[in-house]
Amino acid sequence: MAKSLVIVESPTKAKTIGKYLGEQFIVKATVGHIKDLPEKDLGVNVDKDFEPTYEVIEGKKELITELKQAAKTVDSVYLAADPDREGEAICYHLQEELQGASQKKKKKSDAENGTKVYRVMFNEITKNAIQKAFEKPLQVNVNLVDAQQARRVLDRLVGYKISPLLWDKVRRGASAGRVQSVALRLIVEREREIQAFQKKEYWTIDLDLGAQNPPIFRAHFTKRNNESIEIPNGEAAADLVAQVDGAGFKVHSVTTREKRRNPVAPFITSTLQQEASRKLRFSVKRSMILAQRLYEGVEIGQEGAVGLITYMRTDSTRVSEDALTEVRELIGKRFGAEYIPEKPNVYKSKKDAQDAHEAIRPTSVTRTPDDVAAYLGEDDLKLYRLIWMRFVASQMVPAVFDQTTIDVSAAGKDGAAYMFRATGSVPKFKGFLEVYEEGKDQSDEDDEELKSRLPAVTEGEALRVEAILPEQHFTEPPPRFNEATLVKELEADGVGRPSTYAATLSTIQERGYVRKENGRFYPTDLGTVVTDLLLESFEHLFDIRYTARMEEELDEIEEGKMNWRVAMAEFYTRFKKDLETAERSMTNIKRMEKPTEFVCDKCGKPMVIKWGKHGWFMACSGYPECKNTREVESAETNKEGEEEICDNCSRPMVLKKGRFGQFYACSGFPDCQTTKQIGGVQKKPVPLEEKCPQCGNNLELKYGRFGEFTACSNHPACKFIK
Repeated sequence: MAKSLVIVESPTKAKTIGKYLGEQFIVKATVGHIKDLPEKDLGVNVDKDFEPTYEVIEGKKELITELKQAAKTVDSVYLAADPDREGEAICYHLQEELQGASQKKKKKSDAENGTKVYRVMFNEITKNAIQKAFEKPLQVNVNLVDAQQARRVLDRLVGYKISPLLWDKVRRGASAGRVQSVALRLIVEREREIQAFQKKEYWTIDLDLGAQNPPIFRAHFTKRNNESIEIPNGEAAADLVAQVDGAGFKVHSVTTREKRRNPVAPFITSTLQQEASRKLRFSVKRSMILAQRLYEGVEIGQEGAVGLITYMRTDSTRVSEDALTEVRELIGKRFGAEYIPEKPNVYKSKKDAQDAHEAIRPTSVTRTPDDVAAYLGEDDLKLYRLIWMRFVASQMVPAVFDQTTIDVSAAGKDGAAYMFRATGSVPKFKGFLEVYEEGKDQSDEDDEELKSRLPAVTEGEALRVEAILPEQHFTEPPPRFNEATLVKELEADGVGRPSTYAATLSTIQERGYVRKENGRFYPTDLGTVVTDLLLESFEHLFDIRYTARMEEELDEIEEGKMNWRVAMAEFYTRFKKDLETAERSMTNIKRMEKPTEFVCDKCGKPMVIKWGKHGWFMACSGYPECKNTREVESAETNKEGEEEICDNCSRPMVLKKGRFGQFYACSGFPDCQTTKQIGGVQKKPVPLEEKCPQCGNNLELKYGRFGEFTACSNHPACKFIK
């Protein structure tokens, strides 16, 4: 007879653990939670200290019976679910079933049949980690369970109470969520910021310069008479070019300094999600599925099932002493002693990090990506390689660069001193960059190390001007969120937890609140309407700082500093009042009719904007006698649309939105189905009498994506623009 029963939540994890424990242990899997709040009821008694009512999840009754029978045949039961709040809740409900409901949350661990019930925790599925965990078994952590329970009750109250309001006012199936609605709010507000953005013209002026030594290098204008000035338009740019054209340029100063670039910390959950999105183009959900697989165990030849990485839901950058020793040895053997820092690199975790966990790292760094490549799928290997490289690099010395700055000066025709600057870097020692370099978001600035290589020059050296390069620019709105930048924003705001981000991002897409185009999030009409209604009635609840504060309270509950029922009572007092107000006064989008300046082309009555199952549309106010409808986009012609005339029937073209973006369509649809791509008709340049100041040819009035501009007719040979 086996002496012990081990219960985990995953069959793969069960197989890997079973290999290390041997025949004296029976290992079984629950396949996730065994209990949850009911699907069709609130399941929380708000009048009785928020007591939750849990039900056995459908399909799990037979499993529980099986586990109870198995428990009768052993001396000890070890609950080995994942080391986090969800894992602790699974263990608590298992213990409750095995011991009997009467022993809830008591430290006493004898089951009704005399079997001992223990909790074991490990951050990696390796022989050493499992042996240590079973040598010192624990009891279920009630504080951790309370934190999970508080989060579950909180989310149930928000979703269950608000969602029916949205069904009534917007659409059946619409939902609200404590974290998902804040994530959606960020996307909606970013979109409005983009739509409201007014682009501003500005110009830069660069010089291509030659010195006694190669190569030719580029310097950009920085100051006039030691003051920074803006170049707001082509006229100002042309004036500045005229001032320095033909001037004698020389090296004003040369400075070189050594710059060090430190490696980044090993992965935590959020940084793994972001980097896998940037470098591998994995969704957050995909990254977590792959990481779970690498953690729980993969068949590696004769080794059998092996857990390749540590637990992937963590916000700690801590690394065990054994792992540090192993990685330092590997660095020395592979790269040399000069790549090993004098002491192991230590990285600060967030203030609320659970330091019982470690960073995400390989369970053995000696198991290189090449060693396991034959046993992993393509995506599994990509993620493992990313984790392996990041961890190795995190324990290497900094990269060292020589950064050189050359300031170039010339006296303008107006007597002013004009300064231009060139910056370049030369690697002296690659350090950790031999292994790994962190990816960048679109909004990140270019690294100084990536700037051009410069020639050797001396102060006072005369320079020749190869080209003067004025260039027009326009300020740009902030970029739309992608998965990496949205996770980064949520984490920075303290909203949610990295372990929940995958579910959050999936939910807002599945609900139709956002759509993805080229990896970027765009709010739909539905997402925008839901956000506006929630902020109209529950501004406090979906405030970013308030949501972050709720996460802090959950951490305090986990640490035993706060009673979860007290936290729920404080939350519900305000929430109940907001809910009662919303039930009376929340705007009913279904009944809303917005007047427009358009008239029905069928009966002549005014058209109104209404809400339907596919979003906003335009309908005749004479409904039901007249059932004429139009898309909002097709009615709201802008100035560009009014200028476009249908080539087929001479009616005005109107701006519409399709799956590939905006296009022009005939307003006579469906009688005339002519369409035209925006920019499909290119306006011809208009010749001007003015001469180009650089080459003497005539200038032309041209049309670009940002409107009119004046440029040389000799383009591309001459690149003058103003």
